[in-house]
Amino acid sequence: MGPRNENWKARCEAGFFDQAAMRTLDVSIASLEPGRVVLTMPFQPDFTQHHGFLHAGTVTTVLDSACGFAAFTLMPADAEVLTVEFKSNFLAPAKGRLFRFEGDVVKSGRTISVTQGRAYSDGVLISTMQATMMSVTALLA
Repeated sequence: MGPRNENWKARCEAGFFDQAAMRTLDVSIASLEPGRVVLTMPFQPDFTQHHGFLHAGTVTTVLDSACGFAAFTLMPADAEVLTVEFKSNFLAPAKGRLFRFEGDVVKSGRTISVTQGRAYSDGVLISTMQATMMSVTALLA
């Protein structure tokens, strides 16, 4: 399973850095490979829930981006990526200093890609995600 676009890395970086949500959350790209994306984020009290843990919505947001960009690395040059659906499981409280979000492509199709995500807090697995991504070729208005 390899990229269908020789400029995949630059397109992924441009798309990622264009996301205001990722900038707001202070998310960085740790690793970018065909079919695999790893993102990191420092703990920030502004994104916690009432017990002081990173909010599940924040974890899900970053996992969705990791899975989406993993799928995007394998898409043609004229394609964009959109999330079709996802399911998250939360396994442990999201507490710690550094969060790591891994997205991997399980199956890359012409239109639909299936991905898996995992989120870690200081090395402890806190969440998993199963996500379906869609390749779209028309620009979104």
